Amino acid sequence: MLAIVATAVALFLVQNTFRFDERQVSIETPEGILTGVLALPENSSGPFGLVVFVHGDGPTNATYDDAYKPIWEAFAEEGYASLSLDKRGIGGSEGKWLNQSMEDRANDTRHAIEWARAQPKIDASRIGLWGASQAGWVIPKIAREEPDLAFHILVAPAVNWIRQGQYNTRKELEQSGASEAEIAKVEQEDAVVLELLKQRATYEEYREKVALSDEEAISQDRWTFIGKNFESDSTDELANFKSPVYLVLGGKDIHVDSDDTEKVYRARVPESLLSVRRLPEANHSMLKPQIADSELLTTATAIFMPGKLFDQGYLSGMRTFLRTIPIQ
Repeated sequence: MLAIVATAVALFLVQNTFRFDERQVSIETPEGILTGVLALPENSSGPFGLVVFVHGDGPTNATYDDAYKPIWEAFAEEGYASLSLDKRGIGGSEGKWLNQSMEDRANDTRHAIEWARAQPKIDASRIGLWGASQAGWVIPKIAREEPDLAFHILVAPAVNWIRQGQYNTRKELEQSGASEAEIAKVEQEDAVVLELLKQRATYEEYREKVALSDEEAISQDRWTFIGKNFESDSTDELANFKSPVYLVLGGKDIHVDSDDTEKVYRARVPESLLSVRRLPEANHSMLKPQIADSELLTTATAIFMPGKLFDQGYLSGMRTFLRTIPIQ
């Protein structure tokens, strides 16, 4: 028994030891302090290229509960540092992320970029962005104000908030086995909520007109957040990109319509700048298909073998893309 425990502990330590140097950072901004992590390649003095992370939805901390670490390691092996911040109200970051618009989130990332440019270990000419899901609305806004960024990596990025929500609702219901009549009922209910949002209804008006239990209803903070952002649409803003864009899409994504996203990006981003990687078996988080459908297996893999979480082509594809970015 002791031998089994010792082997399990050794496996855990090996699998959770990543080849980069992790440093805590604190960045002062006019809206309050932002905290986060700077992951630097090991055994080198730099200066390094830098990938600044832009989170998707939710109360995300700098490491995404350590799920980012295999990505940071892959980037470190290509000579790139990674910088990721706690969302406002998470960790040591001041403020409240649910009070933010996508423009606010873009401004936070720009503060991080400004801070990074002043760091001696960072090559200011090779700073780029990585972002997933909701970052699809944030990164094009950053590109508008930061045309000198070296590259952009977008993973399952959202394009249109309303269209994405409708797609996600239908796909989740279909996956759960709901009938077409049941799906139509939910879609009708969602249409009522959307109309209330368009009318700028208060939270009290929403609760009055939509008959849901406390457990089923959107929280007041979430209602505020959605009200600020439900009209988000990156379609026209994709023209802001002036440097290479690497678009990664999962074939099993039920949150973002990969076909629609690819179509919009190909129509709006110059062909000379755009590279598209489709991973047919990957889900929204780019997880391997054999674990994506099991919450237990996903959790166990994240704890004991985090480097094995992602679809085989995900990390290797991003590494290959980074090799195409010239060193000035």
